[in-house]
Amino acid sequence: MFRSPSPTPPPPSRPPAASRGPSRVRRPTALVAALATAASLTVPGAAIAAPASVPAPLAGDPRPPVKQPVATGYGGAVSTVDPDASRTALDVLKRGGNAMDAAVAAGATLGVTEPYVSAIGGGGFITYYDAKKRRVYALDGREFAPKRMGQDAFLDPATGKPIPFGEAVTSGLGVGVPGTLAQWDLALRRFGTRDLGTLLRPAIKVADRGFVVDQEFHDQTAVNEARFRDIVPTRKLFLPGGKVPEVGSVFRNPDLAGTYRQLAKRGIGWFYEGGLGREVAGTAAAPPVDPKAARTVRPGLMERGDLAAYRAVMREPTHVPYRGLDVYGMPPSSSGGSTVGEALNILGNFRLDARDPVTALHYYLEASKLAYADRGRYVGDADKVDVPLDELLSPGFARERACLIRPDRAAPAPVAPGSPDGSYEPCVPAGTQTRALAFEGPQTTHLVVADKWGDVVSYTVSIEQFGGSGITVPGRGFLLNNELTDFSFQPPAPGQAPDPNLPGPHKRPRSSMSPTLVLQDGRPRLALGTPGGSTIITTVLQILMNRIDLGMTLPAALTAPRATQRGTPQVYAEQAFIDRYGRELAARGHRLELFPGPPTGVIGAATGLEFLRPGLVQAVAEPTRRGGGSALVVHPVR
Repeated sequence: MFRSPSPTPPPPSRPPAASRGPSRVRRPTALVAALATAASLTVPGAAIAAPASVPAPLAGDPRPPVKQPVATGYGGAVSTVDPDASRTALDVLKRGGNAMDAAVAAGATLGVTEPYVSAIGGGGFITYYDAKKRRVYALDGREFAPKRMGQDAFLDPATGKPIPFGEAVTSGLGVGVPGTLAQWDLALRRFGTRDLGTLLRPAIKVADRGFVVDQEFHDQTAVNEARFRDIVPTRKLFLPGGKVPEVGSVFRNPDLAGTYRQLAKRGIGWFYEGGLGREVAGTAAAPPVDPKAARTVRPGLMERGDLAAYRAVMREPTHVPYRGLDVYGMPPSSSGGSTVGEALNILGNFRLDARDPVTALHYYLEASKLAYADRGRYVGDADKVDVPLDELLSPGFARERACLIRPDRAAPAPVAPGSPDGSYEPCVPAGTQTRALAFEGPQTTHLVVADKWGDVVSYTVSIEQFGGSGITVPGRGFLLNNELTDFSFQPPAPGQAPDPNLPGPHKRPRSSMSPTLVLQDGRPRLALGTPGGSTIITTVLQILMNRIDLGMTLPAALTAPRATQRGTPQVYAEQAFIDRYGRELAARGHRLELFPGPPTGVIGAATGLEFLRPGLVQAVAEPTRRGGGSALVVHPVR
């Protein structure tokens, strides 16, 4: 029998009366037997690292931010990786804006303070719960390829072999048509209550005033220093005075402030059909490389017409039931919803017990291994290829895959994909055909927001690598993405199965971004997501298992050490995971190795929130990973 969520006693008091959403009060049910609020919670290993000594800011300069990883209260909540972005969202909520308004405002601020992972030169995915309609929506702002891009775009014409990956990253060839602004516009038109110009004001203020450089920003710049020096406008912006900004210094971006002001005045048509679009296409087609640089920076294929053709898209979210809950995710071109959903369906065939975490983790790793094999074989841009999504998420297919899992022994990886054909046998032996894991950069960011009406946003945004393509649009203050490197570089050999993730005109590359919403009885209970490239899926899956099956609170589930199995011979893990579980999992045939990064030994940087009871929300961010995050609520409670 599956372990179902256990009920908890009704709360002693009701939250303040809210609003425009449904107001029916029901008896709350916990996700797990143990439920505690953050104020009284002690999470093992969750202590916040002492801040490094930094120079005192000058009078009038911004102060070093204070980050808190957990906040509990009423009236709305937000969790991001950055205090400025979290404060921006919180201020929107306090002024009567809704969750979508706050998410867009926070995203714009992240474009200032987290420019290497979040920018209007990139794209992302949003899952949204509308409390009034009690419905989940999915908004696709993923970049797409230029019209002139064919499936051989990443092959060297001279050799017929894939170009070096580093050359694809720092190039115009890897730049996809950005989707962020179109997604914000769609989100606000459908669900927002504020206009984009109003929501850009806090970000403009931060860009003008500046923010205090922390260790994470310094390190991300240092990692990119060599390639940033070779791109003239990037060097000018991100290496002021020719140096990596020091920790404790103030970084300003007046160019981006000016770009945001013009967007507020002119609208997004300036980007997709106007002068800014011409600059974006021209920069990708002819990257502004220093003539003295020895680096090969290939030109891109983007033209003005590609920007005019771009549209953000409303899609039907993925949905799977799990242990009495409803889990919603992002459909293709993201593989997040399908792969998390399939793995949950597989896990649903096993009893996971908090008293035996090693067995639970064994099943988690094996379910991930199988789901990734199916992801690689079947998932791509559903607008361009046939993705058997319904069958990938069907209970019959999950049972057929689950029967391949042995309780005492890991299957050798990589494993073969299954056959989601609608005809399922009790157990079908594994085949032999496999596909290599395509590289996805782990540098992304995620935020979650809930408002006082019960609307919830789970939003993952990215420009791919730390620093994207490394190419800054001259005078505009933002980097362009390199998301097209998520495509497969080489077509399959004759006789091999087709690859759904080859480049193509106006095709979206497969992503792993997994903005996830969990509902109980039609009401939101959890929202979560993370950066991490192809590890996003396993991080979200592991947090869900920790919370739902292993009885952890959300802060503990998010803080717990992580491992990722993506169809590789080894299981990559954080050191704390290896120390705690390595010996017993090795006895079952798992080969654990330290996650190579970047950054080394750190998997993801998640944010999440949970409705502890009607109206009472707990927002959760990382205490330490990637410098920690910032969780805030409108009306905190002890």
